[in-house]
Amino acid sequence: MRFRRCRHFYKLWMPAGPRIQTDLTQPGMETSKQTDSLLPVRLMQTAMILLITGLLFGFVGSLQYVLPGWLKNQLSFERVRPMHVSSVLFWIILAAMGTTLYYAGERSGSSFKVRLAGKIMQALLLVSVAGILLSYLTGNFGGREYWEYPPLLSIPIALAWVLFVWIFIKHIRNLRQQPVYVWMWLTGALFFLVTFSESYLYLIPYFRERVLLDMSIQWKSNGSIVGCWNLLIYGCSFYYMEKHDPSHTYSRSWLAFAMYFLGLFNLMFNWGHHIYTLPTHTYVRLISYAVSMTELIILARIIHGWKKSMQSSKLFVSLPGYRFMLASEYWILLNLLLAIAMSVPAINIYTHGTHITVAHAMGSTIGINSMLLLAFLHDIIWGKERKNRPWPVKSFWLLQVSLLVFWLALIAAGIRKGYWQFHEPQIPFQKMMLGLRPYFIVFMLSGCTLIIGLMASVWPLLIRSVKRAREIKNKSSLYVEHLPDEYHPIVPVRRDVAGK
Repeated sequence: MRFRRCRHFYKLWMPAGPRIQTDLTQPGMETSKQTDSLLPVRLMQTAMILLITGLLFGFVGSLQYVLPGWLKNQLSFERVRPMHVSSVLFWIILAAMGTTLYYAGERSGSSFKVRLAGKIMQALLLVSVAGILLSYLTGNFGGREYWEYPPLLSIPIALAWVLFVWIFIKHIRNLRQQPVYVWMWLTGALFFLVTFSESYLYLIPYFRERVLLDMSIQWKSNGSIVGCWNLLIYGCSFYYMEKHDPSHTYSRSWLAFAMYFLGLFNLMFNWGHHIYTLPTHTYVRLISYAVSMTELIILARIIHGWKKSMQSSKLFVSLPGYRFMLASEYWILLNLLLAIAMSVPAINIYTHGTHITVAHAMGSTIGINSMLLLAFLHDIIWGKERKNRPWPVKSFWLLQVSLLVFWLALIAAGIRKGYWQFHEPQIPFQKMMLGLRPYFIVFMLSGCTLIIGLMASVWPLLIRSVKRAREIKNKSSLYVEHLPDEYHPIVPVRRDVAGK
């Protein structure tokens, strides 16, 4: 209590006594900005482990496509699929949380309450993710699409997200004259709570008993929740570009704020294509697709402009994660072409419920979100240590080529299935699926090389993150004070006076 009362007078009171300082940012001046960055690194480590887990389950699922009945009694496909989906889903969510908190932490300090809340948040997430995977493994379902676990497991996720929002607000402190990425982070974090709560409205009898309303709300919440983590990731991309570009103009440009408002509009209205077959208003679907595609065009334009700026300044040669940022640009364009085709009603009738929808999801989650997240992880974990050595470059190209073949195989299988639905109804479903076997073989083989490419990209990051966490922990433990009174606050001082 004495410390709490006295710390408010810290600006007027400079206590005497030596302090042990460490170089956390600029040489010569010490700061406590990085003392709480262990939490984001832990979140990134958990996210990478979940990505590896999801890749392994995806490999098993691809084999079950080619070899029907394989592991049916031990680990059937209806259990493998949600384990794969949930693992990859939480890879994106936890990695977005970790990178957001890390980048936000570079702009502010921390407090004991924030670090304590971070530990509680991390524990809640670990318990919920472990419980979800265990429930799938034992065949204990009870939820809806993408959230198929028992609804009780959503409670620790919601509590953890509340703590995440609180920690983030403690970092930003005020909203006056903030750059666009701060608004993106804040909006995505707050709207996640709303959309996540919407996805459980089916537990209320009023919504559950009305089928069309129930389906509309479910797909609306699923579509909007994607927009939430997109805002977190896009905000990190703005911060990343500003951090490595000397001009520092992206986050305050009119184009950046146009991107923010379009992203916010996308978050609220881009779910229309999910209920394309339901009797809804046409203008809702048209607005949803128009907003979504405009957002992708603007993001591609910004990244392309940043690439030109980086090429002119020659900074991209040794910048970690630069290749992944460029890859996300090209995947944005490819997914944009596919989204335009899917937005045509005559084409959407054929693509709805086929592997083309899966291809669009894979292009978004792996080609865009994962590429951007890998760029951020390289920046945070490796920093300026790692150059573009031959092996990372080879694994990068293996990843890109494999993902392209994987993506095209899904599109080809979707076209064939869509044609069967309307023009060959006399052919049995089983015979049609046997006709898709060549596409599934290409899908499985390219998926294997895709897993190798992702593993080769993620595994060194995971190993290096252990060392990075140890470095942060050691720096935090050295930031102590030797004062005669226990309630003296820690204040930043210069290195040249630290030993006097």
